[in-house]
Amino acid sequence: MPLTLGTAGHIDHGKTTLVEALTGTNTDRLPEERERGISIALGYAQLDLADGRSVSVVDVPGHERFVRTMVAGASGIDLFLLVVDAREGPRAQTYEHLEILRLLGIEHGVVALAKIDAAENAADVSDLVPGAEVVRVSAVTGEGLAELRAAIDRAARRVERRRSDGPARLFVDRVFSLPGAGTVATGTLWSGSISAGDRLDVLPEGFEARVRSVQVHGGEVERAEAGQRVAVALTTERRRNVERGDAIATPGAFAVTYRVDAALDGDVSGRVQVLHGTSATTARVVPLGSHAQLRLDQPIVAAAGDRVVLRRETTVGGGVIVDASPPRHRDPERVGRASVDAPVRVRDLALRGVDADGLERAGAWAFSPAWLDELRTRVHDELQRTPGLPATALVGDVPWSSDILPLLGVERVGAKLYLPGTQPAAAESDEVRLGDGSTITHEEYDHAKRLLVEECGRAGTITLARFRDLHGSSRRVAQLLLERFDVDRVTLRVGDERRLRRSATRS
Repeated sequence: MPLTLGTAGHIDHGKTTLVEALTGTNTDRLPEERERGISIALGYAQLDLADGRSVSVVDVPGHERFVRTMVAGASGIDLFLLVVDAREGPRAQTYEHLEILRLLGIEHGVVALAKIDAAENAADVSDLVPGAEVVRVSAVTGEGLAELRAAIDRAARRVERRRSDGPARLFVDRVFSLPGAGTVATGTLWSGSISAGDRLDVLPEGFEARVRSVQVHGGEVERAEAGQRVAVALTTERRRNVERGDAIATPGAFAVTYRVDAALDGDVSGRVQVLHGTSATTARVVPLGSHAQLRLDQPIVAAAGDRVVLRRETTVGGGVIVDASPPRHRDPERVGRASVDAPVRVRDLALRGVDADGLERAGAWAFSPAWLDELRTRVHDELQRTPGLPATALVGDVPWSSDILPLLGVERVGAKLYLPGTQPAAAESDEVRLGDGSTITHEEYDHAKRLLVEECGRAGTITLARFRDLHGSSRRVAQLLLERFDVDRVTLRVGDERRLRRSATRS
């Protein structure tokens, strides 16, 4: 039966090297990964077992900065390969990855005590994962590789088979374009099956895509089944874009929802990051007795039984979704209170049972006086240190609306914020207009352009996601900037990527 194995473990403990020794595939495909010697993105390979069966392998990064990527790879796997350096023993990400595997319900796997050839006194990991076999192995000398394959085979035999007769759902972890194939999306098929000719929905956006062809590990197949690593070539309506974090699913089979009820593991409340499938969004956890409601800032494509991981700076908990389309329950901690300690939409006040008296209002939003005082103090302190704070600096902290500026006691001139009476006279003309009517300074425009040109000079092309990461902005701001560069004939869009025009390379 089709199965997917995911690696886990601390950075530099040898996951990628061990996968290459087992499969013959170096899963570090990015030049930056090979130059730096660390995994950044998910890598994929096929592992052949002794009886002729094969399993898909997802190799995940071990660095703490890439835990979201690790969860995206681990979501949907059937068993794990935990790699521990025999010289160092378990480290911080060893334990966090183990906790994530537990929260995702991944019960079966193998512990590889790696680099055994270089260890004078090998670490004792016999009690690290109760019930999992421990195999001493060296990717350099080949010691233990056959034993490790046999242990993986035994673990795989204990995994329960997934259903391929239900609705299809594949969470996208990579998107790229190929000549003649168009848009190609890859991911682990969580449930159901996908065949050429199927018409599926791309969620949460909700547009239709037709499957042109299906591949499993580079080979075209008539039908891909649950548990396999799958690449699907898609034709989308009106040239809509598929993105990492999307779900490709049977129409009407799954909820696109801004809230879910979940049975949580641990006492978690307040604001968290919710990792589900290959998507991530922030949310507020509302405890409701035996379970909790997650009120999400961005929608997810969910079903009862799905698992989520909750993080702040580190993993703080997780749980199982028990209702993917629940009603909005009253928050027992807020009912009857005369104020709120975070921004709230005015239209949601009645649903929360909150008395609006005493709240400050700005457009569609309401704020408690104490919350505004705290934000006002912080903004004023920042503006005194750095006059001309970019207007986008507030986006990550408050629902953006120019109506809030008088409440904060600041003024907007062009694309920047100033304390009253401190703005320069020339600021009004120093701006570049973006497609939504907002503006940025020429200095900000030139900085973004410089990042773009340098990356295209290094890699040849750039994607929206890569530019967003380089620029350190939201996806929306990055999209607006790239569209402006298209208009200014700096870039030419080709599929999901952009390359520099010749005129831009000469300027």
